[in-house]
Amino acid sequence: MEAEAVSVVDKLKSFAKSTQDCASVVFRNRKVSNRGNPNEILERLQREAFSDIMKLRDRQEKLERVLAFFKSSKGSPVQETSTHVRGEFDAVGALLMIGTIDGTKCRAIERAIRTGIDSRLTFETTIREKYTLVAEFVGSERGQKSILGSPLSLAKVLYAAHISDWCSAVAIPVGGRCRDVAVPTSSREERGLTDYSSFGPPLLNQLNGSGISVMVKKSNIAACLAQFFSALPPQPGRLLYCFGTFGQVVCQLPSNTKLSVLGIHKMANQTRQQPRLAAMSLPFSFLQQSGYPHVIIVEESVLDGYLAMTLESEVYQSTKIGGWVEMKTSNPKHLQWAVTMSDTSKDDFGWGLSLGGLLGGPRNYDRFQVESFLNFEVGKKCKLQPGLLYVIDGATQFPALMFRTSWSL
Repeated sequence: MEAEAVSVVDKLKSFAKSTQDCASVVFRNRKVSNRGNPNEILERLQREAFSDIMKLRDRQEKLERVLAFFKSSKGSPVQETSTHVRGEFDAVGALLMIGTIDGTKCRAIERAIRTGIDSRLTFETTIREKYTLVAEFVGSERGQKSILGSPLSLAKVLYAAHISDWCSAVAIPVGGRCRDVAVPTSSREERGLTDYSSFGPPLLNQLNGSGISVMVKKSNIAACLAQFFSALPPQPGRLLYCFGTFGQVVCQLPSNTKLSVLGIHKMANQTRQQPRLAAMSLPFSFLQQSGYPHVIIVEESVLDGYLAMTLESEVYQSTKIGGWVEMKTSNPKHLQWAVTMSDTSKDDFGWGLSLGGLLGGPRNYDRFQVESFLNFEVGKKCKLQPGLLYVIDGATQFPALMFRTSWSL
């Protein structure tokens, strides 16, 4: 770019000189042919030549300033931070081979399949090459009774700071999930037809409100620690606040294998006002209570927690095999698990096979499902996934033909 700018400046100087020479020749010729008005011709030519020379000089000075800025800076003089907009549209449908639907079958279907439409709009801005600001808006979500969209609502605000090569921090004022702060072990684009084959343990997708986290990386080990806070729906005279502590450790093993151990522990603080007594009734410690009739009492209790472990390995090029298991800390017999093998590379064709289930669920029922799908890439922005699902949920069994399509902008 420097050589091109110097060449342009030289050409401008040459053009200015040639303009002056041309004006002089014209002046001499017209002086010979129009000897009657030499002063008028001279004044007119001087005005025209002076105006052209000043315009060329302004352009030359601008180019010299740009060139000087380019020499003194590391980046391009016209480089600026831009906001990247990403739109996602994800539709999942199912043809259920189950016959008559009752309440039990309906609940079994909802636990196994989330049909409908997901539409999201994400704005991402990079600030000073080390900080990232993300705002996500949601129009509709899968699993709803109606596919009609709703007005866009703010679902997430995330601010990430890359402090160094080994340390980073994330703050989420709105819409925080464990997945937003967890150490990534696989690409989010590798999605199957259901949650069992899509995103790993269910605890990663739990909505936890606001949060802050720190992630550190060192050679083959990465770890993160996060604290979440959310307010649960209030009850008459009571407010319930939930605090969740999330932790994860990821280890890179030989043969492109990653082992991850993660978990979340949730505590609840319940605040309530002490009831007021009738007139002429005083508690024993009346000296403390008489001045504070609406004292706030805080009670702590353990909500629950989850522990999980994931293992993922690259078998051959883009073919991966992985699995996860999640345990409920209050009930170790409550286990969810899944094993998936897939090839969802960026080629035109891919496939996936998944086994998953639940042990020791509510009312001591077990669930098991088998899922297989094909993956077709239609250009760079569209994906089609037809598949077959078979579910055993307690006494309910049914197969389903499923179809998933997603677009991105």
